[in-house]
Amino acid sequence: MNDRKLYLSSLFGGGMAGLSVDMILFPLDTIKTRLQSATGFYKAGGFNGIYRGIGPQFIGSVPQAALFFCTYEFFKAKVHPLVSSRYHPFVHMGGAAIAEVISCLIRVPVEVVKQRRQTGCHSRSSMKIAIDAYRQEGVFKGLYRGFGSTIAREIPFSFIQFPLWEYLKVVYLRNVKKQKELHSYEVALCGSIAGGTAAALTTPLDVVKTRIMLADHKHVTNLKASAMFLTVYNENGLRGLFAGFVPRVMWITLGGCIFFGVYDFSSRTCSDILETNLFS
Repeated sequence: MNDRKLYLSSLFGGGMAGLSVDMILFPLDTIKTRLQSATGFYKAGGFNGIYRGIGPQFIGSVPQAALFFCTYEFFKAKVHPLVSSRYHPFVHMGGAAIAEVISCLIRVPVEVVKQRRQTGCHSRSSMKIAIDAYRQEGVFKGLYRGFGSTIAREIPFSFIQFPLWEYLKVVYLRNVKKQKELHSYEVALCGSIAGGTAAALTTPLDVVKTRIMLADHKHVTNLKASAMFLTVYNENGLRGLFAGFVPRVMWITLGGCIFFGVYDFSSRTCSDILETNLFS
């Protein structure tokens, strides 16, 4: 596949995957966020208004997922030929880590606004929340609050998810399928297992990230990830660090199935269209 095809198919596939999973599973994300809120599930909204905050998520889901997969696939395509296959898991880790950092440039402001809407911290519109965050705390402490903790969550998550996804595809292809390539639903199954595993292991990091993004800057002075981790642990122990475990694992297990399945199908479709147009 040439660079142009890889670039366009990754952008299109990633965008469609991000939009699909975020829109379909948004209620689970809301429930997870409210369970992790310092105010408690019911004070944060309970089961009411579970689509609150879907606006910023809708706007941000396509560009962040498109950027992620475009970066990941390009890194993998360029580095794979340079190293032995035994080191490919490290290539997948590196590619996923770089892709996460880039996609977080869009993801973090979206998450800040979305989670404040989800938990009812602000009754105002998403646009007003974003403007207030900028006016009161500036770009980095306001709109990009929790950037470090988000990276601290996403990189370990990707270190688990993407090498495991790639490994499961190879094992399935070699031992079950015994053909040249997998169908999209088989890619989705591998993504579901990989995503659920990564979600379970990184839940404490997700709790810390959520608490930092939702914290009232007037009352919480120390927003470092390590300090928030200790705060949550001292308040509720391991139970606090694994708050929202069930909806998070359900969300990302189902989301992994949708995300990777839609990505594989969309990117292949786009690639086939480009192939036809290029050589027709």
